[in-house]
Amino acid sequence: MNITVLGSGTWGIALAKVLSENGSTVTVWSKFKEEAEKLAETREAPNLPGVRIPDSIIFTSDPAEAADNAEFLLNAVPSVYVRDTAALFSAHLKNKPVWVNASKGIESDTLMTLTEVIEDETVRNGAEMPVTVAISGPTHAEEVARDMPTLIVVAGDDPEITAAVQKLFEGSCIRPYTNTDKRGVQICGALKNVEALAVGIAKGLGYGDNTRAALITRGMEEIRRLGLAMGCRERTFFGLAGIGDLIVTATSNHSRNNRAGILIGQGVKPQDALRQIGMVVEGVNALPAAIRLCEKYRMDMPVISAVREVIQEGADPKGIVQNLMGRELKQENI
Repeated sequence: MNITVLGSGTWGIALAKVLSENGSTVTVWSKFKEEAEKLAETREAPNLPGVRIPDSIIFTSDPAEAADNAEFLLNAVPSVYVRDTAALFSAHLKNKPVWVNASKGIESDTLMTLTEVIEDETVRNGAEMPVTVAISGPTHAEEVARDMPTLIVVAGDDPEITAAVQKLFEGSCIRPYTNTDKRGVQICGALKNVEALAVGIAKGLGYGDNTRAALITRGMEEIRRLGLAMGCRERTFFGLAGIGDLIVTATSNHSRNNRAGILIGQGVKPQDALRQIGMVVEGVNALPAAIRLCEKYRMDMPVISAVREVIQEGADPKGIVQNLMGRELKQENI
């Protein structure tokens, strides 16, 4: 298969490596010419030390070259750039490739999932409505790039195309499962990043495993309730895209959201924490959409609201935790 990966960050490179080693013809597009040239020359990604990029992978910054003959466009750019990327590529599509979204987020002004953003922007620019599939799950690029066993979920509306995307990963370090709840899978992928910030903040404050387990559990309950209000399927939230992804994002040192939260809990200002991480922290990008979804569906989501107070309003994290602990007593509605 001819696959073009859009985005040359750690996740894009990791997926490109897996797909290339699995027999596909892979092109990686970078927005930056110098970056594409350097990756092609060195065969090393700066944030994946010790990982050798296969010689068979082609790098380009030319969208026309990247789109040429692509059967699958695998989107791995940060969530805030998905619309611009879809607009750019919609002008260069000669056939009708399947768009596979591997990014995690929700567009803050429209509250669209990222596959909906791709569909909307492609049609807006005069191209045919694309077929879109979302992939998600507990997937740190640092481990995928090193061929560590990883499970993902492939979610789509068309069973045959969803199965075709699943097939792309067969025989690799990735074991893919299919799912028909495309919206639910993406809601989980976006909101778990916000919840992971909360877990990181608690760790930065010096709290232990009890607190972490409580925030993961209640955080997943928040996501589940919102997802059900949005028409998603309950089982999604207890699968790979839901609790699986939340666990890995909230507990791993690979997680930028977790690391950023730890710094904030230790007293580092949010913007300074982001600068120290040096890469995209998707939980911060997803926070405005998460808050708007809470308001739209009239959901009480205390953990996400607490993150908002800390990140957007500069509230004292320790005081916010005390407020959470002092909330009115309730039943556990799970």
